[in-house]
Amino acid sequence: MGRDAGYSLGKPGIAVPRHFDRPASLPLFALFALLPGVLLLAACLLGGPWIWAALIWMGGASQAVDTVVARGFADPQGAEGPKGSDGLSVILAGLHFVLLVLGIAALVAPGLGVVAKLALFLGLGMFFGQVSNSNAHELIHRGSRALFRLGAAVYLSLLFGHHVSAHRLVHHRHVATAQDPNSARQGESFWHFFPRAWIGSFVAGLRAERGRQGRRVSPYLVWVVGGVVLCVIVFWLAGPGGLGWYLALCLYAQMQLLLSDYVQHYGLARGLLPDGRPEPVGPAHSWDAPHFLSSLMMVNAPRHSDHHAHPGRAYPALRLGRELHSRPMLPYSLPVMAVIALFPRLWRRVMDRRVLRMRQL
Repeated sequence: MGRDAGYSLGKPGIAVPRHFDRPASLPLFALFALLPGVLLLAACLLGGPWIWAALIWMGGASQAVDTVVARGFADPQGAEGPKGSDGLSVILAGLHFVLLVLGIAALVAPGLGVVAKLALFLGLGMFFGQVSNSNAHELIHRGSRALFRLGAAVYLSLLFGHHVSAHRLVHHRHVATAQDPNSARQGESFWHFFPRAWIGSFVAGLRAERGRQGRRVSPYLVWVVGGVVLCVIVFWLAGPGGLGWYLALCLYAQMQLLLSDYVQHYGLARGLLPDGRPEPVGPAHSWDAPHFLSSLMMVNAPRHSDHHAHPGRAYPALRLGRELHSRPMLPYSLPVMAVIALFPRLWRRVMDRRVLRMRQL
């Protein structure tokens, strides 16, 4: 496969994805977002081949399909998502909590061997980091207070509650500027970005919350104390082994969340207006990935630039805007690009020329 397989060329040097004739339907989102969770549910309860089926699907099969087919769905006509979109998000959040409990129980159970436990850990961690994260991200942008709190609870369960504050109050405001800890600079490796973004977003989110008026209790009290309480509960119910698996799952999920931020904003920067302020956020400030299977599984999180332009837009209504040929497009699906990002030299070989191309437009 060529580096831009499945793509045609728009303006010189800019890849434009080929696409299917129709937009994605809600049943397709439901099928492919729920499928890995159902496989993992069977893996936790039944073990055996179900563990490997879940791992193979999460860790290779879906990415291979996206790489070979390399097509995206057509943009939807309307700006509103279909009825039932929020319902699917609620189901996915419920599945997240069930898998977190059953997953830790299965990992501490004596019946599984070391290799099977590692395989189950990887499958669960990828689900939490890719599907649960994408779905929680969707929920914290919904207008409903109940949906927002549900999304926040998912992040809190992954010991990443501060992301709720930092993402909405810092990242969306300062994306693609030096003031955003979660926007990766060109030439910065993921391994340098990860601790910088984790610590930087925690501090920046705390400052942003302190600057808001009318708050009696800072959400950071919930994020920090809630995380400690969850760790105590896990230790009480599952012992030190269960706490160890829980902390490892949370770290793995957090790593994938920040991998997503790293990939989706790498090297892109907003220009300055005559008064010194950054230009408005536009399609040129996020890398999109149109690939259909990962988009379904991750509830359209790879359509990232439209999300930044319309944060409240429901996931089925997000658009790629193929008429704008100069917008940044990733050559492979978001999960594949996240793997490439783990290898800095390979990442720079793939991405730095694309960043340069965007800056020359």
